[in-house]
Amino acid sequence: MNPRRLVAAASVTLIALIFLCVAWELWLAPLRAGGSMLVLKVLPLLAALFGTLRGRRYTYQWSSLLSLLYIAEGVVRGTSDAAPSATLAWGEAVLASIWFGLCLAFARATRPSLAADRAQY
Repeated sequence: MNPRRLVAAASVTLIALIFLCVAWELWLAPLRAGGSMLVLKVLPLLAALFGTLRGRRYTYQWSSLLSLLYIAEGVVRGTSDAAPSATLAWGEAVLASIWFGLCLAFARATRPSLAADRAQY
């Protein structure tokens, strides 16, 4: 797949995940009325955002590991929280899973050995 499309898809997915996490922890279903400190969980996502938008391969590599934390949190809270928090948690797990797949696809599509293989032919 085209790396530019992967960057666009991963960027949209990551931004959607950031917005979901902020809205979830501040307005939609916070642990405490008025919002919770769990909103700080978006800080690692923000660290990955700029490299993701710029298509930096190294960011895609390390952020793929970061996405696993959000998948795990989504699954745990999806199975243990009550609605509407459980629904939001499953949404987080789905978005993080899509982001994980896109990170892997981008890293694979931009691997240095692929460019060397293409240069030989």
